Amino acid sequence: MWTTWLQRFLILGLMLLGVSLLAFLVPYVSGGDPVRTILMSRVRDLDVDPAAVEAMRVHLGLDRPLPVQYGAWLWQALQGDLGYSFASGRPVASEIGRALGVSITLALTALGIAAAVAIPLGTLAATRPGGTVDSATTLMVQTFVATPEYWLAPMGILVFALYLGWLPSAGWTSWTALVLPATVLSLRPMAYFTQVTRAAMMDVLQAPYITAARSRGLSMRQTVMRHGLRNGSLPVVTFFALWLAGLLGGSVVIEVIFAIPGMGRLLYEAVINRDVPMLQGGFVAIVALSILINTIADMLYVALNPAVRSGHAH
Repeated sequence: MWTTWLQRFLILGLMLLGVSLLAFLVPYVSGGDPVRTILMSRVRDLDVDPAAVEAMRVHLGLDRPLPVQYGAWLWQALQGDLGYSFASGRPVASEIGRALGVSITLALTALGIAAAVAIPLGTLAATRPGGTVDSATTLMVQTFVATPEYWLAPMGILVFALYLGWLPSAGWTSWTALVLPATVLSLRPMAYFTQVTRAAMMDVLQAPYITAARSRGLSMRQTVMRHGLRNGSLPVVTFFALWLAGLLGGSVVIEVIFAIPGMGRLLYEAVINRDVPMLQGGFVAIVALSILINTIADMLYVALNPAVRSGHAH
């Protein structure tokens, strides 16, 4: 088991090294001269003075060979120095840290709402397949999967912020500002979590130990709570990690519509402003955190699943 985890962490390190290389190459693979891109992001002038281009190239060390540039950039990144934003002039690391805190809060709240609704609902649907709850659940899943967030978000603002006046329409000033975007963001993962829970619970309820538990006189509710729910909700752990990793930088639509200062909006504005250091730092931060989250999810899955744990032990 320890050998397996050592191999995984070795692969994790190699993946992070590859991610850092891709991030470093962002200004080179995006087309054009990186130095011209930098200058145009600052002066907004298509006719950049060639002398200024060369002076900037020397100042930033971009006249050195690429391996030397990458080594210097990586060494600074390992020390937490990701440079300074071209747009704001502030350190990229501090900007990303602030935005990540916002996005993690938003994502965890949304996924918490999704799991809190999906696990009981999927379990209930699995205990009565083909029934009213199962049919209603299937309809809900299809609706939430098919409805785009760029439609749901404005409708939510229109109804709950403008018409009813219950919640703020935008911003990040209090916990009430979190309710509407987190709820809208939770609907799609809620649909997938419900599907996964229902399928897993239907398999679990057909297992021999469930039949044995029922034969001892336990009710369906007692059997599910004591024996079925732990194994039936295991796939949700993996899905939770996948969605968390995806939402950290993938909730651009929600963060832009609700004016939330998270990673999605930060990277969106970095693209608009041609903010190369912010794009590089944001790419590294999101991918590295996503890899770490999925690694932790694998470890948690092994810890929660005795069958998998015993398989690793052998």
